[in-house]
Amino acid sequence: QVQLVESGGGLVQAGGSLRLSCAASVSIFSGNAMGWYRQTPGKQREMVATITIGGFTSYADSVKGRFTISRDKDKNTVNLQMNSLKPEDTALYFCAIDRGALRYWGKGTQVTVSS
Repeated sequence: QVQLVESGGGLVQAGGSLRLSCAASVSIFSGNAMGWYRQTPGKQREMVATITIGGFTSYADSVKGRFTISRDKDKNTVNLQMNSLKPEDTALYFCAIDRGALRYWGKGTQVTVSS
């Protein structure tokens, strides 16, 4: 069974940094890709950053240059370094892994950026 557990969220002032981590119960290399997504109340979940099994990364335009997705093979985690945070980055952040036609989700970690 695939389980993903996010951690690292919290409250930070605008301009600050946070590092999110996603621990997986299966190898992070067992899927086609892994990614971070976020959602605010009343809005659709949106892609923040993804990384393919080959290491190719993609970012939402709103976070390019500020966020970095990475993998830690030894810890079997996928991380999201978030710098220069803005109040509009406030959201529930989810980790996901794509395995075949299925996407598995974690339960999320809350990020709140105060102005």
